[in-house]
Amino acid sequence: MTDSEKQLLQSLLGRVAVLEDKLAILELMTAYGPAIDSGSAEAVARLWTEDGVYDVDTGVLRGHAAITAMVQSQAHQGWIGGGCAHMLEPGHIRVDGDTAVATCKSQLIIRDEDGFRVHRITANRWELAKIDGVWKVTRRTNRLLDGREEARALLAAGVLS
Repeated sequence: MTDSEKQLLQSLLGRVAVLEDKLAILELMTAYGPAIDSGSAEAVARLWTEDGVYDVDTGVLRGHAAITAMVQSQAHQGWIGGGCAHMLEPGHIRVDGDTAVATCKSQLIIRDEDGFRVHRITANRWELAKIDGVWKVTRRTNRLLDGREEARALLAAGVLS
């Protein structure tokens, strides 16, 4: 094999590795909706590291126990019992070695007496780490897209950096 062929092979292997990482991250992100909407608390928590943080407008959840408790809460069980769907758009993913940031928007759709409606739309920033070959969420920050600068800044940070 020539030097140029070796360089090409190394380049291709690196590019494939990035694609594999992005696919694994996308699969992690898209697992959230089915897990949260089915009430699978342990599956939701396993998306995060043991000490992972889920920062939402109503508070900050730290670690698997807090995330599991949120899924099992009366409030969340009421959402899924009445009919709801967490919908995420494909994320804009940037991988840097064993860390990554994904930026997207999500919608919570709920069923009410008139059918289904969008209850809220949020900006999402997923910070991830590859640990023992597996991608996990270290921090996820959600902010309502209700006109506040904070939510727009969260989206911009994911695509301007």
